[in-house]
Amino acid sequence: MLRISAFRLLGRTGASRLSLLEDFSLRHYSSDPLGVQDDTRDARAYFTTPIFYVNAAPHIGHLYSAVLADALCRYHRLRVPSAAATRFSTGTDEHGLKIQQAAAAAGLAPSELCDRVSAQFQQLFREADISSTDFIRTTEARHRMAVQHFWGVLKARGLLYKGLYEGWYCASDECFLPEAKVTRQPGPSGDLCPVSLESGHPVSWTKEENYIFRLSQFREPLQRWLRGDPQAITPEPFHHAVLQWLEEELPDLSVSRRSSHLHWGIPVPGDDSQTIYVWLDALVNYLTVIGYPNAEFKSWWPTTSHIIGKDILKFHAVYWPALLLGAGMSPPHRIYVHSHWTVCGQKMSKSLGNVVDPRTCLDRYTVDGFRYFLLRQGVPNWDCDYYGEKVVKLLDSELAFALGGLLNRCTANRINPSGTYPAFCTTCFPSEPGLVGPSGRAQAEDYALVSAVATLPKQVADHYDNFQIYKALEAVSSCVRQTNGFVQRHAPWKLNWESPVDAPWLGTVLHVALECLRVFGTLLQPVTPSLADKLLSRLGISATERGLGELHFLPRFYGHPCPFEGRRLGPETGVLFPRLDQSRAWLESYTNAF
Repeated sequence: MLRISAFRLLGRTGASRLSLLEDFSLRHYSSDPLGVQDDTRDARAYFTTPIFYVNAAPHIGHLYSAVLADALCRYHRLRVPSAAATRFSTGTDEHGLKIQQAAAAAGLAPSELCDRVSAQFQQLFREADISSTDFIRTTEARHRMAVQHFWGVLKARGLLYKGLYEGWYCASDECFLPEAKVTRQPGPSGDLCPVSLESGHPVSWTKEENYIFRLSQFREPLQRWLRGDPQAITPEPFHHAVLQWLEEELPDLSVSRRSSHLHWGIPVPGDDSQTIYVWLDALVNYLTVIGYPNAEFKSWWPTTSHIIGKDILKFHAVYWPALLLGAGMSPPHRIYVHSHWTVCGQKMSKSLGNVVDPRTCLDRYTVDGFRYFLLRQGVPNWDCDYYGEKVVKLLDSELAFALGGLLNRCTANRINPSGTYPAFCTTCFPSEPGLVGPSGRAQAEDYALVSAVATLPKQVADHYDNFQIYKALEAVSSCVRQTNGFVQRHAPWKLNWESPVDAPWLGTVLHVALECLRVFGTLLQPVTPSLADKLLSRLGISATERGLGELHFLPRFYGHPCPFEGRRLGPETGVLFPRLDQSRAWLESYTNAF
């Protein structure tokens, strides 16, 4: 996505105006961030990533956006198993001056450059197990038709006029800048050169006649939308930032460029001398994917959730909602905003040579491993740091040792020779601590574990609803540690299946641990789909038993039958997650933790 700011309007105002504030109204929105409340689980949901600019190869920031959206989408599918209830789009943004210039510098036609880089994004997302239902390219015919129709609607409603614009333009960021957003920095020759205050990229003075959108008339409707729905933009600091922007003047916005200057784009309908500006072109992709302008898009648009980086917040939270209102539509249902990744404390930069290749990370840490790292360590509110040692330590600790070790312990032939889901003994582990009799062995910490895992699905749901996937994974990891403590405390390897005293308790310990693993595997499906499938398959859990609706933890403890009790476990699936650090010191340090 591309950056743009309005700059100084010098010319005429042109076309007649609508009575805008009377014409636009905002719909009432549910307060549920994923659009799926407990009593409306059949609701549709449409998730989108930004479409990624093809001026350079993908980096881990692009993958982070895609994995966040993928996890939200997969979680929704656990809630609403019907495939028809969920759509998920990603894609590439392929028009604009930067593409035009980059292709010329490489000696390629713009279409050749777009094909090459778009293919890299598609390959990355396939390898990263991104479960999108559509990959949109802005060079597609369906998109051109949607953009030109959207333009026609704005024009018919009196929201576009021609005017003379003069001011600073940043070719690298594809945006106009007001004087307040420009500063001076020493250039290669030592002279002070004008640059963008936000990005540091060079700017140049530009003067041309363009089409202009009446953005200034939408300040109050946008304020009403955001004040009426505190969860419209999440996390809250970004919602607050947008409201602060709207306290300032909101000037009209240039929405085209001279085609003699910018020819690689979509022509303005009826005026070949102008090219539709690239950010307007790009934003309409969200409508193209759901069939706009055909009627089918209307059933999907109210369920839209955009997942974006903080650098493109103004486009999605100010310009895009205003354009939608102008076209007679509602703003997006939700805008989820995330921050950026640094590398060893430094911003990723070509000049520093520290841009991280995400495909290398997928190879080095495995697909599920790197997905887990990004979502476990990525906090939307602030920038997060990447370095290899951190990834290895996290994955070895939480996936290889804690989760993988727990599964191995509970399914090992030495401890579970029958290869089944053992029976749960209610006299060994009664439903209330006060009912423990002579044969009872459950301790206070064991009841704390049951309580923690029983409430875990609700905790995870709340964290997903608040766009805090890292907290959901933190909660799962905490329960995994508790479960390992439970197994370590009761040491089933010291108990004897042949003993009438030991056998009921041994079966109960394994039953509880396997039930905990079933919950963990179910809840990890959106983040580590292959690993979760491997875990649940090892437990013998069928594909129809892996939804949130089937996640009833430890039913025997609560006096209900357990469908898994006595069932054979699935076939051996090998190591759940490979240990990345093979050193002996690592093994000793984590063994001592238990």
